[in-house]
Amino acid sequence: MEALGASAVPSFHIRTTLGKTKLRRPMFLNFHSNPTPSSTFSLVYKKQSKFKVFNTISSTVSTEPTNPPEPALETHSKGEKFDWYSQWYPVMPIWDLDKRRPQAKKVIGLDVVVWWDRNEETWKVFDDRCPHRLAPLSEGRIDQWGRLQCVYHGWCFNGSGNCKFIPQANPDGPPVHTAKKACVAVYPSTVQNNIVWFWPNLDPRYKDILVQKKPPYIPEIDDPSYTNLMGNRDIPYGFEILIENLMDPAHLPYAHHGILEILPSKKR
Repeated sequence: MEALGASAVPSFHIRTTLGKTKLRRPMFLNFHSNPTPSSTFSLVYKKQSKFKVFNTISSTVSTEPTNPPEPALETHSKGEKFDWYSQWYPVMPIWDLDKRRPQAKKVIGLDVVVWWDRNEETWKVFDDRCPHRLAPLSEGRIDQWGRLQCVYHGWCFNGSGNCKFIPQANPDGPPVHTAKKACVAVYPSTVQNNIVWFWPNLDPRYKDILVQKKPPYIPEIDDPSYTNLMGNRDIPYGFEILIENLMDPAHLPYAHHGILEILPSKKR
């Protein structure tokens, strides 16, 4: 499945009078992180030419890089049912992420936490649940050693998901932090086109999936002769409603009457 696509965008002028919307963070006391679904988009256009919109939903853009890598291995046979959880998905543009703190995202129904592992100098995507009491790790912090620390009891995890420190454990007792049940689930992830991607399947056979299959590649995003604008917005609905909405600009002055200010047109 190709996760990115391109479509021409009609030219129309909109000036919004709506102020910034405040997004409420999940309440820690509920110990449940429930961020809204997100949509990552990228506006890419050739200088002095029409621009294109690359969205995470459509499927018409070539996924071949400028210098194609080795052919990717198929992860499912032609006769097998399509597995939505055995594909690469975009999580967030890297410039919308903060290396100083973990951030919660919900992608295809999965609650994940994205954080910068400064020891490995790479972005990590974990299951957003501490194995201790299931508190959201996205509500935690990055400690002074660059580990992801849970906000509830201070358990600390490295970039491989291994628990490295339990504050309440007896330092002279058994190394309980090394137990398998003390580990966090880690999803395969990578950065391509300045976007963090992840593979939402924890099956051990996909541990090295990046060697076999890479995320879809859009050469225009990395081409300096193009200008691109990328962003991420949290929305409380699925992609099918978003796409239908984006393909229907004629509804703006009526469905959003009083919210969006449309430049006046000639009287007819």
